[in-house]
Amino acid sequence: PTDGDGNPVKITIAVYKFPDVTGQRKQVGLSTAVSQGADVWVIQALMAVSNGSWFTVVERASLDNVVKERQLIRSTRELYDGEAGVDSLQPMLFAGLLLEGGIVGYDTSIGTGGMGARLLGIGVQDEYRKDNVSIGIRLVSVSTGEILLAVSSEKTILSSRTSATVFRFLDMGTKLLEIEAGYTENESVTYAVRKAIDKVIIDMINEGTKKGLWEFKEKETTE
Repeated sequence: PTDGDGNPVKITIAVYKFPDVTGQRKQVGLSTAVSQGADVWVIQALMAVSNGSWFTVVERASLDNVVKERQLIRSTRELYDGEAGVDSLQPMLFAGLLLEGGIVGYDTSIGTGGMGARLLGIGVQDEYRKDNVSIGIRLVSVSTGEILLAVSSEKTILSSRTSATVFRFLDMGTKLLEIEAGYTENESVTYAVRKAIDKVIIDMINEGTKKGLWEFKEKETTE
C-alpha cells in the first residue's frame, strides 16, 4: 500500500483470536473436527503478504504475557539503573485495524459417489466424498468501530477410497475364497483450513483495493 504521495507504508493490524465456531466434532471420539489454533495461520498469512511489506502484525493473543514482561523490565531497571534506564523501554505499538472472524462452517459429506464393476467374482470399486470448510473475516477500524470489510471463503476437502475384491467358490457348498484390499486417501482438514485462510486474506486485500482503503504500487523491474 502507498500513502497519498505514493510512498509505501505498512499497516498495523491486530489479531486477537480466530476461533472455531462450527461446533463440529469428529465422528470418532470427542476431538474437534477443525483446528483450535487458526489464529497462527492468520498471522502467518498477513506477515507473508508481499514478503512482510504490507502489514505490521502486533501481538495480542498473549498480550498479558507481554505486559508482564514489560513491567518486569521496568521494575528491574528502576531498581538497578534508576529512572534513566526506564526511558529506554519503547512504547508498545497500537493497531489501527482489527481482524476478526473465525472458522464458521464445516460441512461433511456434501457430495458422495462412486462406481464399480465385478466380473467372475473379481471386482474394483472407487468411492469419493466431499467435505467443505468455510472461513469468514471482518476488518474493523479501531478509531470508529466501523466494519470496513467482510469477506468469506471456502475450501473443499476431498476423500477417496479404492478397493478390489475377489469372491470365488472353490468347492461348491463347502469352501469359499474371499479377498478384499483397499486404499483410502483423505485430504488434511488442517491443510484445507490453512488454504482457505490464505485465500480469504487475498480476497480481503483485493476488496480493500476496490473500496479505496489502500492501493497497489507497481514494482519496477529492470532487465
